[in-house]
Amino acid sequence: MKKDIESRSDIELMVKQFYNKVKQDILLAPLFNHVDWPTHLPVMYNFWSSLLLGDQSYQGSPFQKHLPLAIDAAHFQQWLSLFTQTVDEHFAGEKADEVKSRARSIAALWQHKKEMYSKN
Repeated sequence: MKKDIESRSDIELMVKQFYNKVKQDILLAPLFNHVDWPTHLPVMYNFWSSLLLGDQSYQGSPFQKHLPLAIDAAHFQQWLSLFTQTVDEHFAGEKADEVKSRARSIAALWQHKKEMYSKN
């Protein structure tokens, strides 16, 4: 039986496994070729830990950093698919459901914002 997301180490596992999938994905990998992983991963740990565990370790505005990227609906859908798959492979429970729900909301909001910015 899978356990729920309960700790920072669970979040680190989720994030590492997710980005391992991203790095191998034909659609998403090219967007991440420039990423400095030793710097980026701790930021992602902080982001998800702040959202799920309320530890307030993340400070920032992630949307602005992603705005210049050439991403569209297919990218958002693939990101969400890989994210959900990763969570489901490792976790089950209330927090696992919450993180998937938050990921869906983030993808939808960012896609909407990206479309709005591209019209201006």
